[in-house]
Amino acid sequence: MRFTLALLLPLQSMQSGHSGESAKLEASYIVLDEQGMVARTILTNAAQCPTINLDGNSQQMNVRASPGGIERFPDLVCELFIPAGTKIATINGQALPLLQPTLGSIAVLGDSGCRLRAVKIDPTDSEEDDGKFQDCNVGTRWPFSVLAKSVAAARPDLVIHVGDYLYRESPCPKNDHGCAGSPYDDNWITWKADFFVPAAPLLQVAPWIMVRGNHEICKRAGTGYFRYLHPTLAQGQAALSCIDMVPFYTVKVGDQSFGILDSSDAADTCPKEGCKSAPYVEQFSNMSPAAGAWLVTHRPIWGLKNKNVRLNATLQAALARWNGRLPPGFTLVVAGHIHLWEVLSFADQRSPQFVIGNSGTLLAHKIKRPLTGQQIQNATISFGRSEHEWGYTLFRHGADETNWTATYYGINGDPKFSCRVSATAVSC
Repeated sequence: MRFTLALLLPLQSMQSGHSGESAKLEASYIVLDEQGMVARTILTNAAQCPTINLDGNSQQMNVRASPGGIERFPDLVCELFIPAGTKIATINGQALPLLQPTLGSIAVLGDSGCRLRAVKIDPTDSEEDDGKFQDCNVGTRWPFSVLAKSVAAARPDLVIHVGDYLYRESPCPKNDHGCAGSPYDDNWITWKADFFVPAAPLLQVAPWIMVRGNHEICKRAGTGYFRYLHPTLAQGQAALSCIDMVPFYTVKVGDQSFGILDSSDAADTCPKEGCKSAPYVEQFSNMSPAAGAWLVTHRPIWGLKNKNVRLNATLQAALARWNGRLPPGFTLVVAGHIHLWEVLSFADQRSPQFVIGNSGTLLAHKIKRPLTGQQIQNATISFGRSEHEWGYTLFRHGADETNWTATYYGINGDPKFSCRVSATAVSC
């Protein structure tokens, strides 16, 4: 049996903040780290954390980040680790979505925020465009809210977001009614508008793996990412400081392992003196994935864009000493970053690559040339497909419980086509 959690509810039993207004539970959700489930809440006008009931036993949640220390983050963030085997967890009488005993379906989405940016921030990023202002106020032109409802209706056991949550980085231009009144910059009100309000129905349904994207590097929305989404528990009731690279970690759900690689700062293109790939060489060297594991990251290791752009130079350079292959055990790479949907499998039978960066932000230019037969990192693409529309992907176990079926859905939850995914190939 599944349970859902009501969001944006007043907490009648909690002490209000100094403003005198009633405390409000803005969001509650489950994030996954290598230890398991972490319950997290965001509250405004609250002076203390709520209690959480785990199988009939109540305890107060711990402070992750206090309000007031950072003026642009006036909210209170609370958290508590949920032990494995917990059957029911509730906050304010509403149940949290816990991991199921078996993993039947996984919803993957990414690059979901509404793009508002006047100038280029990262010159090494192939996906950056100047002067792009999306119509955040028009659901058909920024469809993340519609998409989240569609994914929630599918009732996945797990949600993976491959990064890039916050795209509102510049003020909406004067007289632009499509984004008029939108907040911007790395602060609570923007995180609420760009992620927590539209994602609310989906946060109620399943635990999340929340990958860090290049929009969440420290000079962009890194403070908010570490405050709200990074799964590591805080120490000493203080928000975790933003760091340039999160160490590689593994999340296990049932019998399935997911290796999480922080590629948020891995330059897509490299200067003449070469790629700064040493940190990623170290990460790959220390990986010991279980058989059948997925590598989940933001920037694709192998990805194609229009104009013959091939990504990612830094990650490919890091894998050069292993002839471009991932450590044994990985059978699939799932990423985002390129704002379209793409799948590639290779003639040398290296791990297939999914790119799922089409969940709301402005789409990249359509790839018009065939992908099959193209080369990337000295490997020939034996099968490739690209789609240029918003949507999400739902992975389900195949009949033999080793392979997967990946179904591409439009924003309204309409299935478009399915792909059979094995350890060495994809066919759609």
